[in-house]
Amino acid sequence: MQAEAPGAMHVAFADLIDLAARKVGGKALLANDEFFAPKEAMLEPGRGVFIADKYTERGKWMDGWETRRKRVPGYDWCIVKLGLPGAIHGIDVDTNHFIGNFPEYASLEACEVDGDPTPESLAEDVSRWTELVPRQRLRGGSRNLFAVANERRFTHVRLNIYPDGGVARLRVHGQVLPDWHALKKAGLADLAAAANGGSVVTCNDQFFGTKDNLIFPGRAANMGEGWETRRKRVPGFDWIVVKLATAGTLRRAEVDTHFFKGNFPDRCSLEGIHLEEPLLDFANATHLKWKELLPQSKLQADHCHVFEKELKDVGPITHVRLNIFPDGGVSRLRLFGEPA
Repeated sequence: MQAEAPGAMHVAFADLIDLAARKVGGKALLANDEFFAPKEAMLEPGRGVFIADKYTERGKWMDGWETRRKRVPGYDWCIVKLGLPGAIHGIDVDTNHFIGNFPEYASLEACEVDGDPTPESLAEDVSRWTELVPRQRLRGGSRNLFAVANERRFTHVRLNIYPDGGVARLRVHGQVLPDWHALKKAGLADLAAAANGGSVVTCNDQFFGTKDNLIFPGRAANMGEGWETRRKRVPGFDWIVVKLATAGTLRRAEVDTHFFKGNFPDRCSLEGIHLEEPLLDFANATHLKWKELLPQSKLQADHCHVFEKELKDVGPITHVRLNIFPDGGVSRLRLFGEPA
């Protein structure tokens, strides 16, 4: 377990979905101190911003969670409810813009609880917490990345900082582990949804809007919460590959161009495949035999397109490729099917 080395830009777990992000339902429930900056900011997008001349009545405004200077023994902590319960494979304690006021150390604990217990009861019951990241030294103004080796399902995390200070962002990367018993009882399930364990494996372009946005909960709040490619100046089309939460047979697809008006794709198509083994390089996997699920179909601006009768039954599949012609933006993709 090691923090990000100077100059390092990437670790494998950082590609996994952030289970704690606000836009997937993550909530900062309780902190013992948030004197200078509120705990909720830790779950916002981006790495935080710095505004040199912005102050509040309590001091310098900072984009993150910041506690007061501790004058008594102890440490500060914050409890976060994951928006998407699952297995945690790594965390990012980002101290961006916190240089003279970052915590010297941090640790992370996690627990799984049913229902909706009060934050106070979670804080008091110390026996339920499992340590995932022991106390680690932090760097200021940096992404501090720590891998986690644990396959258990968790619903909450507790970030501890020693002794005090500020954290710009907390990312909890992992694999969603949904309640499949409840999903199967409900009938057709959105097999692409991040909330159900779907994931975006790769895409050929995500210049304006990141690929993971495509399968996030709810409708996008604006154009920036969708997947959008740059303007294509060469022949071809853009595409994105979604790994379904489990193998299944598709019965309905929704392609939503919400907020995309002058930049929606002209057409789209869907293809599916059943893979027995994981595949990382879809871009160069020319041997794959994709099956057509939806032929090229015309799209409209700012509209949720529902395809049901048009879908072809090709049996159980594990991955779906959405092709857009020639480029543009799609807000959400929903793929409803019967789990195999």
